[in-house]
Amino acid sequence: MTPAIFGIAGPQLSDDERAFFTDADPAGYILFARNCVTRDQMRRLTDDLRALHGREKTLISIDQEGGRVSRMKPPEWPAYPAGEAFDRLYQVAPASAIEAARANAEAMGRELAHVGINVDYHAPFDVRRPETDAVIGDRALGSDPMQVAALGRATLSGLGRAGVVGCLKHMPGHGRATADSHKEMPVVTASAEELETDLEPFQTLRDAPIGMSAHIRFPVWDERNPATLSPFIIQTIIREKIGFTGLLLTDDIDMQALDGTIPERAERAIAAGCDIVLNCWAKLDDMAGIAECVPPISHEVSLRLDYALKGAGEPLDEIETAELIAKRDALLGQAA
Repeated sequence: MTPAIFGIAGPQLSDDERAFFTDADPAGYILFARNCVTRDQMRRLTDDLRALHGREKTLISIDQEGGRVSRMKPPEWPAYPAGEAFDRLYQVAPASAIEAARANAEAMGRELAHVGINVDYHAPFDVRRPETDAVIGDRALGSDPMQVAALGRATLSGLGRAGVVGCLKHMPGHGRATADSHKEMPVVTASAEELETDLEPFQTLRDAPIGMSAHIRFPVWDERNPATLSPFIIQTIIREKIGFTGLLLTDDIDMQALDGTIPERAERAIAAGCDIVLNCWAKLDDMAGIAECVPPISHEVSLRLDYALKGAGEPLDEIETAELIAKRDALLGQAA
């Protein structure tokens, strides 16, 4: 198995993709708006992906947070609010905000599970600050670490109730970054003491089964390498200080914060200690290069992957999505 999660170019597999994925046997797949047209079409696509490998569970993932980060869009699917909505409610009614976040995530998760998606790269555990770049902005769950952890825990719980596994991102924290890592390398010059605040939500949820690294350079920890490519940050900060023992993915290695070819980035990320490389752009040449240059998935990573997918399955109850959305909206109304 190749330790990579690959993107797909369109709403169905091409013959070339089918042949390549069958041979490369990636750890999983990620879907984007280009892959999300109708419910029936998505279910056919995810069924095709599962059939390629014959595994009981295949990681099929998406970035579906709500707000700006929504790959499954209206009118085919409901619109979901960004994290800021729950932050506002938390200021007046913390318990209601937690329940609203849980109901929202369960509703969203049921929509994902219905079309065959079992992993959602949600929620951001980044602590927002006045200088936080707009790439995080209203996606953040707040500026207080305890609040971010509480709303993030509720989000992971709601997704789990729907049979979908969530994700801790972006370790060790994107909140102090003043640049968009999709476009350039952010550099955070805070001290180790100051960064304790950023680590706190991740430490609180360190037992989550899946996490994602940040393409951000923290000179106090590593003067040259961003977290994704830094053995010190991955081992000493993420694995030891945060205490995260789950499956560690890179953020998308196509992002311009990183340099070198896509296969070179993948090789460096795996060598630094990331478990699996996330490659989103669905370029066959890049994906083939990754499959050639990274070693096969290790036994330890395979166990982490299996453990992560244990939480993927059928929803826990028969509640209707519309009922969950109505509950969320009634609770959010308290902040109006």
